Amino acid sequence: MSRKRNLQRDTSGEVVFSFGEPEPVRSERLLDYLGVFMETGGEYYLPPISFANLAKMRRANCQHGSCILLRRNLAANAYTGGAFSVRDFRAAVTDFLSVGNAFGEVVRNGLGNITRLVHVPAINMRVRTHGKGYRRLLPGGQYIDFAPEEILHIREYDEIQQVYGIPDWLGGLQSALLNEDATLFRRRYYVNGAHLGYILYTNDPKMSPAVKTALEEKFRQGKGVGNFKSSYIHIPGGQEKAIQIIPIGDISQKDEFSNIKNLSASDVLTAHRVPPVLMGIVPSQGSGGLGDPEKIERVYIRTEVRAVCQNFLDVNDQLPPRLRLKFNFKVEGEPDAK
Repeated sequence: MSRKRNLQRDTSGEVVFSFGEPEPVRSERLLDYLGVFMETGGEYYLPPISFANLAKMRRANCQHGSCILLRRNLAANAYTGGAFSVRDFRAAVTDFLSVGNAFGEVVRNGLGNITRLVHVPAINMRVRTHGKGYRRLLPGGQYIDFAPEEILHIREYDEIQQVYGIPDWLGGLQSALLNEDATLFRRRYYVNGAHLGYILYTNDPKMSPAVKTALEEKFRQGKGVGNFKSSYIHIPGGQEKAIQIIPIGDISQKDEFSNIKNLSASDVLTAHRVPPVLMGIVPSQGSGGLGDPEKIERVYIRTEVRAVCQNFLDVNDQLPPRLRLKFNFKVEGEPDAK
């Protein structure tokens, strides 16, 4: 939240600050969309949510990024072969989990037969209008167009539009951003000691200009490296409470930093449906254990990992039998599942 700040001056020369109603810093409403729209030239459809911004989210919050990589790694471990190389499959799954879309370029031999699939980064891929296929945007305004049969598009279903997919974790986006904001705020607090977290109030006529100047310099030096240094002030015959420190806010007690971090992290894990024990989270004191990781992993592979891979299995009907994607979701005590 941000606040409008009005600056006024009275006749005495004192500066008075007033704060208006709070306003959201991020005014865009990511989830308020009716579908997809054409770009200005009408050549292709714009994604409902920026792929670039969704991809950046993987680096904005450690839980969110780790959840994507965990799900990617488990899916890659289950992949046993097919049209994608292992490297390309890992990249395609990362795209699918990050932005809800994955693209594979169909490579054919001289006879027109499919020989393999090559991963194409989703962040720059667009669906062309009127069923003309796909376009890959390149730097400098360049692009490459693909016919419909040259690209296999794997997407997470979106009930509002069926041109692009959206990631399944989108409901946890605001929690991931809140977690990031809390971390950045705490970093700024420690990096900048003189952050207007308090008012140094002096009211003693015996304080000399030299002392005042020394105090001002001391607090200027308190920013950045060397902050929170102690100061000694001696005013012979000074009045009681001649110098006071008036806190504006106490981060250790009022900003609920730990609660914000814990609750928002829990929301992110819920959005990804990842059990905490698989993330290496240590249970808090008195909360008991997080369960048997081996049993939880087996259940997770049977449910979530298989569901992610099912999106890739759906393209098998467009591939020759020898190149169809294959997976092994074997769980101890159960037969292979492919």
